[in-house]
Amino acid sequence: MSLSKEAIQHIESQAIIAAAKPIVIDGGTSVAVLPEAVSLRSLEQYQPLRDRFRGTLRTHSLRDFTKYVAAHDNANQPRPGGFIDQDAMSATVIFNLGEPDHAGHGDDVAVLTLKPTAAYSALQGVVGRALSQKELAEWLEDWLPNLEAQDGETTLQMLQAINAVRRMVIKATSQRDSNVGDFSASRSAMDEIEAKSQDTLPSAFIFTTVPFEGLDVADIKLRLSVITGRDEPLLKLRWVGEEAQREAFAQEFKDVLEQEVGGLVPLTIGTFSLGK
Repeated sequence: MSLSKEAIQHIESQAIIAAAKPIVIDGGTSVAVLPEAVSLRSLEQYQPLRDRFRGTLRTHSLRDFTKYVAAHDNANQPRPGGFIDQDAMSATVIFNLGEPDHAGHGDDVAVLTLKPTAAYSALQGVVGRALSQKELAEWLEDWLPNLEAQDGETTLQMLQAINAVRRMVIKATSQRDSNVGDFSASRSAMDEIEAKSQDTLPSAFIFTTVPFEGLDVADIKLRLSVITGRDEPLLKLRWVGEEAQREAFAQEFKDVLEQEVGGLVPLTIGTFSLGK
């Protein structure tokens, strides 16, 4: 009795499957010899429960993130790890990260990304932009409870400051000199353009807000400058000490996380991605 090529290959495949044993390579990697046509299928979807918990939580709420990390603490899982991205104001906790000699799957994750408050977002939307009198006055009116106007060391009433912005006018003055000689003539002209208001124009504003949920209230100083050279003045708000204050927000974010979840998860500054 002769067997076909397909029958022989089938018998060989079955023999390989029956005799297959894991082969451990130096370094701990396990492989097995299997026929080319054999594929592995998970039966997890047919079981009442999953083989292990895995998933990703994404939230903007520091409070909910903290509660989830505290409730998710599981001594049976590999060691967790936490990573703080201060530039993005975000944090990631991998609950089954493990260690180099006892690595976990790293697929049970919680991600926190702080969302700017409405007031802080509004501030970032106008800082550094050239605004018309109407645009700036309306923005000041919208965020009146968060603002304080200053003229040097003097505090101004906000309504007075808003009126000063609305009632600004452009004033132009010219001065010309002429000198004529027998063989030469010279003429110079100096034009001066300045913006003035019938009310005292503030030199700066203090904008008070919580920049992100979970952080403390911050006072942000905005220096007011006027751009002339047009029929109507343009106004610009400059954030005084912007970079230093943003760094302070990031440091405060790290300190808050250390206080809230540092006792549950070791935290590291930086980002992390699992290798394949």
